[in-house]
Amino acid sequence: MKKLFGQYAGLRREMYIIFFGRVVTNMGALIWPMLTLILKSKMGLSASDSSNLLLLLGVLQLPCTMIGGKLADRFSKRSIIIVCDLVTVGCYLVCSLLPISYLFVALFFVAGIFAQMEWPSYDALVADMSSSADRERAYSLNYLGANLGLVLAPTLGGLLFAQHLNLAFLINAVSTFCSTVLIFFFIRDTRPTQDASPVSHYEAEHQGSTWQVLRRGKVLWLFLICSAVGEAVYSQFNFLLPLNMEQLYGQQGAVWFGMLTSVNATVVILCTPLLTARFGRLRDTAKLLAGEVFIALGFGFYIFVQGFIPLYFVAMVVFTLGEIFTTLGRQPYLTRRIPASHRGRLTSITLVGGMLCQGVALKVGGALADGTPLLLVWGLVVAVAAAVAAGYALLRRADRRAFPLLYK
Repeated sequence: MKKLFGQYAGLRREMYIIFFGRVVTNMGALIWPMLTLILKSKMGLSASDSSNLLLLLGVLQLPCTMIGGKLADRFSKRSIIIVCDLVTVGCYLVCSLLPISYLFVALFFVAGIFAQMEWPSYDALVADMSSSADRERAYSLNYLGANLGLVLAPTLGGLLFAQHLNLAFLINAVSTFCSTVLIFFFIRDTRPTQDASPVSHYEAEHQGSTWQVLRRGKVLWLFLICSAVGEAVYSQFNFLLPLNMEQLYGQQGAVWFGMLTSVNATVVILCTPLLTARFGRLRDTAKLLAGEVFIALGFGFYIFVQGFIPLYFVAMVVFTLGEIFTTLGRQPYLTRRIPASHRGRLTSITLVGGMLCQGVALKVGGALADGTPLLLVWGLVVAVAAAVAAGYALLRRADRRAFPLLYK
């Protein structure tokens, strides 16, 4: 165990502050996994109407994410995170005092928009704080911190869902504010890490536009497409799965879904250090391919295990292994192949592509869930995941030719 966690030693001090901030923030992440159930059970909306509202949130987040990426490359990433967090905290506090209504949902959406705006800054800051060689360890530590906070949060959210939903919003507000305080007082030096390795050639600052950077590395388009469609597949974890649980178990479905989400976080905590150490030499393209294969297998389980609760947890373990591999591959892949001067903007493009595909998936999934057996919908999700895996297989071959220094 000491050896597994010892692999995170030697990173910049600021990385550990970001890690603790992630832990504290996600200790209060009780609400977002329950959003589909809030709209359907608390407000009485159909699956289609719920997906329309989630789609609206995605549409509102698109320009704000692009703005967030632009700001991340021009201003202090630390300041952007602090400002966005304070707006989010304010919205959560007001939500904790309101009854469930469309005003309640509107404030919830404002909180989500500002939380999304800060993501390009967070991701770019992790890349700035690490060298190319340390990139997997840095993102692995960040991801581990996020999930350490999530271990009990979804289960607690499921227990509070029926009678004490407002308390969950209050806990979210307090935890996010504590994370903001950590960043405000302990992160001062945000200058990018100096990297003298040959592969840093790909990360050298570039004076051109974002589109010029993408034209220079055309293989990045294949990555962006696969990443975006992969996000659409992943989004069914928070949309189709809770609907499936509610269909089978009614309001008790929120409790089972919360437990599944906690299992997801627990597996991340136990396996992320192990997979980071064991597969440290595996290329990021191979990790992306392995991740999508496991996600397809994990979701495929739900076609066959309806009504067998223990097997839901087996499926969740398989799915989570895919999530870990994908996380260990995605941001290291992108940040090693783009100029440091464009990290915020290209991260925002990755996020926006994923959000667009998630929006389409929610719209289609919501329409199908209202009138189609969920087993058929799960089958469609698995088919799309298999197509993404095929795309990553093509990326592995093309990437070696486009970025040869990364393969020496």
